[in-house]
Amino acid sequence: MTVVVVGGGIVGMAAAYSLAERGVEVVLCEKGSVGSGSTERSAGGIRTQFSTRVNVKLSRASIDVWESFEEEFGVDIEYRRSGYLFLARDEATADDFEANVAMQREEGVDSELLAPEDARAYCPGLDPEPFRAATYCPTDGFADPHLALQGYSQAAAEAGVDVRTKTPVTDVHRDGGDGRVTGVETPDGTIEAEYVVNAAGPWAGRLNELAGVDLPVAPKRRQVAVVDPETPVPESNPLTIDLDTGSYFRPEREGAALVGGHFGGDDPDVDPERFSTTADTDWTIEAVEHAADYASYFGPETRIKNGWAGLYAVTPDHHPIVEAVAPGYLTAIGFSGHGFQHAPATGQIIADLVVDGGTDLVDLDALSAARFERGETHDERNVA
Repeated sequence: MTVVVVGGGIVGMAAAYSLAERGVEVVLCEKGSVGSGSTERSAGGIRTQFSTRVNVKLSRASIDVWESFEEEFGVDIEYRRSGYLFLARDEATADDFEANVAMQREEGVDSELLAPEDARAYCPGLDPEPFRAATYCPTDGFADPHLALQGYSQAAAEAGVDVRTKTPVTDVHRDGGDGRVTGVETPDGTIEAEYVVNAAGPWAGRLNELAGVDLPVAPKRRQVAVVDPETPVPESNPLTIDLDTGSYFRPEREGAALVGGHFGGDDPDVDPERFSTTADTDWTIEAVEHAADYASYFGPETRIKNGWAGLYAVTPDHHPIVEAVAPGYLTAIGFSGHGFQHAPATGQIIADLVVDGGTDLVDLDALSAARFERGETHDERNVA
C-alpha cells in the first residue's frame, strides 16, 4: 500500500513517520523545502489547557511523545516547561475557566483555578487588578519547532519515507466510478496511491480544490515580536495570556520576551504565496502596549529586537479537520495555531485511519467536517 502525504511541515512529517512505522510505503510531497511553511514560524507552544476535551486528549497524547523525544529521536528540542497562565477579565470568561479546569482535571491535567492576586506567585510582574480569575498548569511549556521537525525528518527518512522536496502536487486523481482517490500528479509525473493525506497547512484549501472537496479552512496571518523589556522577564515565568484581549507574552533567553496576540477581530484571508513574513511595526507597538497594560516588565524603555509573521490554517471553531473526507482522501488540516503541539497525536491518528480504518485515540466526531453542518461546534480561543 502506498500513501502520498502532501506537506512537509511538522504535521505532514509526523504523519509520514507514523505511517512508515506501521509498514506503509510513503511518499511525501513538499512544494518547497521541509519546514518552509508554517512550522518554521511557529512559537512552539505545548499546552494542555484547552476548553474542549478533544484538544486536551490531543495534547496529552502528543506530550507523551514530546517528553521522550530526545530519547526516541535523538534530538534535543529544548522543551521548557515553565507553565501557561491564563487570565480572565470578563465574568463569562471567568465562569468558563472554572468549567475548563474541572474538565481538564478529569482528563488528568494538573491545572488549577486561581484568584488573580495568587497568579503573581507565578508571574511576579503581573498586575492582578484588571482580572477576575486565572488558571495555571505547571507542565505546559514550549519547544523549538525547527528542532522537532529535524528529528521527525531524520526518523522518517530512516523509516523509508520517500521525501520529495520542490515537488508541488498539481492534481489529485479520483476514480470516475466510485470517486476514490487514486493518486496525485506532480511535475515529475503521476504517483499512484491508495490514500492521499492533505497536511498542507495554509495551502490545504488549494489541495482540497484539486480533490473536489469543499471544507471551511482559510489561511490567516499571525505575528510575533521579540523584545528586550524594560525589566527582564525571568525564564521561570509562564507563558501568560490575557485571554479577553488576545495578548500574550513568554520569556525568551537572557531576559528577552516573545510578545504576541490577535487584536481587533478576525483577519481577512491571505494568499499563502504572497504575504509579508515580517511583523508590522504598528502591530508590534500595539502588542507591547497590550502586554504593558497588565505586566510591569514592558515599560517605555522596552526595545523591539525583531519579529516575524506566519500563517495559521483556521476553521470556524478553531479545531482541526482530521478524517477521511472522501474515499482515499484524508485531511489533517485547520489546526488554527495548534498544529505543532498536536502533530504527534495527529500522525498516530492518520496511521490508525489508514491501517486500521479507525482510531481509539480521540473521538473523531469532534474533528469531523460534518460538525459544522450539525451545528455541534465549540469555539476554542485562537491564542498561543
